[in-house]
Amino acid sequence: MDRPSTAIRVENVSKTFDTAAVLHDLSLDVRAGELIGLLGPSGSGKTTLLRIIAGLDAPDRGRILFGDDDATGLAVQERAVGFVFQHYALFKHMTVADNIAYGLNARRRADRPATAEIKRRVGDLLDLIRLSGFGDRYPSQLSGGQRQRVALARALAVEPRVLLLDEPFGALDAQVRKDLRRWLREIHDRTGQTTIFVTHDQDEALELSDRVAVLDRGRLEQVGTPDEVQEHPASATVMKFLGDSVEVEAIAEGGRVLVRGRETPVSAPAGTIGPVKLYVRPWQLQLAEPESAHLSGTVRSSYRTQGRQRIEVVDPEGRVLAVEDFDGVRYPAGHPVGLRINGGHVFG
Repeated sequence: MDRPSTAIRVENVSKTFDTAAVLHDLSLDVRAGELIGLLGPSGSGKTTLLRIIAGLDAPDRGRILFGDDDATGLAVQERAVGFVFQHYALFKHMTVADNIAYGLNARRRADRPATAEIKRRVGDLLDLIRLSGFGDRYPSQLSGGQRQRVALARALAVEPRVLLLDEPFGALDAQVRKDLRRWLREIHDRTGQTTIFVTHDQDEALELSDRVAVLDRGRLEQVGTPDEVQEHPASATVMKFLGDSVEVEAIAEGGRVLVRGRETPVSAPAGTIGPVKLYVRPWQLQLAEPESAHLSGTVRSSYRTQGRQRIEVVDPEGRVLAVEDFDGVRYPAGHPVGLRINGGHVFG
């Protein structure tokens, strides 16, 4: 990439559509050369934020800065962004090479590179996306994964200040998604391109991102590395969204957290006293004798997934609690078990 990477700053951005607030005074800093994932459930404001950064929508309040430049009032063409959509948006009547070159050929004559330079850049990008020799083919002759790679090459061809990806792998099957995730990370590491991508897939965000920004109902819940948001969730919303968890009624007392009168190894936040919600991941539960456990129930099913034995236990209230049993013991349905809590996070 000839253009240097650009930092992006979102300052106090709010947006309302038809009286419904979509973004609430949201601020976010994206570092130059960083790949950051916008993660959250449907309706959290992820795509709206991406469109505002691109210039496709205007904020009601707030600013968008590219480096030190205020881009809030700039048109899409003036922002020099690359945008990749979920559904490719390739021109069916154009070859792969012409699709990649489209943004360069569409420039004003004074800004358009020479024909030889466009051809060289297209060739370099075909090498980058591992589709050398495919330049004369048409989109209909490519697989879904190949078409999405061409869409990315077309976005990179114009040497954007920032690359924006909106659910780029959402239309692809699971195995192709996994392959393209690894490939996109490799491309990012080679180009150093500032990249923001939207996804609702936790695994995708945690595998790809340098940092993850978790949104919910138009508010930024947490920004951090994949390890930080997983191991130190800032809220119950982040905890629940980033994987399986069970909510347990607990009592905070003297810095301790008790469940059914039994102490857990979880510490209560400073100054927290009284009833709290304790959120526990499957790997933070351990099978134990019912009389010495924090929770109890009966086995509903026992099976292996991703190399681990997973046990589903139904508690007296009818909730299903998932346990990842590293001993791999298989229990029959209906077998009574106890569950000991070995960790978790407390939120008031």
